[in-house]
Amino acid sequence: MPVPTGAALRHRVGILVLALLLLGGGATAYTLRAASGRDAATSATAAPGFTLAGGALHARDAATGRVARVDPSAPAGRDAGGPSCDRFHAAGDTALCLRRRPGVPARTHVIVLDRELREVRRMSLPGIPSRARVSASGNVLAWTMFTTGDSYARSSFSTRTSILDLRTGYLVKNMEQIPLTLGGRRYHAPDVNYWGVSFAADDNRFYATVSTNGRTHLVEGDLAGWSARALRENVECPSLSPDGTRIAFKKRVSEGPREPWRLYVYDLATGREHPVAERRGIDDQALWTDAETVAYGYGGGVWSVRSDGSGSPRLLAPGASSPTVVRTE
Repeated sequence: MPVPTGAALRHRVGILVLALLLLGGGATAYTLRAASGRDAATSATAAPGFTLAGGALHARDAATGRVARVDPSAPAGRDAGGPSCDRFHAAGDTALCLRRRPGVPARTHVIVLDRELREVRRMSLPGIPSRARVSASGNVLAWTMFTTGDSYARSSFSTRTSILDLRTGYLVKNMEQIPLTLGGRRYHAPDVNYWGVSFAADDNRFYATVSTNGRTHLVEGDLAGWSARALRENVECPSLSPDGTRIAFKKRVSEGPREPWRLYVYDLATGREHPVAERRGIDDQALWTDAETVAYGYGGGVWSVRSDGSGSPRLLAPGASSPTVVRTE
């Protein structure tokens, strides 16, 4: 058989390249269709009859990716009939579900649900889900996405935090627009990042973390006045207590990448802070399950500890994350 040369060889190579491109395109199309199918398959908000139960602990079940209600009488101690979410939080008559979409670049479905866990609004936004919070009334929502990097322990990350007021439908896509006062002066810098919002009972005042110039600060914000001011350094992921007097937060206690934070509680009136009895490194926005107890994710499970520093950590739900206790006040 003669060996092709010159134009004939180039012609055969071109056919081969075209075939490979077509095959690759087909594979890509199949992958995209498959990803779309998986996303559609997980679009159901919840199993029939599964609703938010007041006072019950809800969390994301690691085995199914669905929101579960912790119930000792149910199989495996939980009913995992909720929506599929990567991050979840609920309060009042509203639930917030963040679910990452397959594909590149990273995008996330932000899904607003009612108390029956029926979908009422959906948005697709860029980024990887990080934090989710609903105000006690259920009227105001906040979420944080990683837009570069995927860990607060790394120096090279960027976040985008959004706020949605369900009463007006007004969406703040990026909190970096809010005027910031730092050290008593109006502050401007290109490296400002916000994350970990926690709302007060009035749906107006909020607390959050702001990062700039290699440091983190606790900020108190005013939605109506559209302003924020730094209160204290080295505070991340604040969580306001139900009575509005204390903040649970993670404090950086070491510069290494492994477990650099400890969980602390800060008294807003006195300015004093103290560590809780949890001595492991907690990378989570804690949740107040009641006036004296906080819950958080660690090591693939949900734990709780007393806020006054006494006692010892207690495992509430293995194989779970994103704890939520639904209240109606």
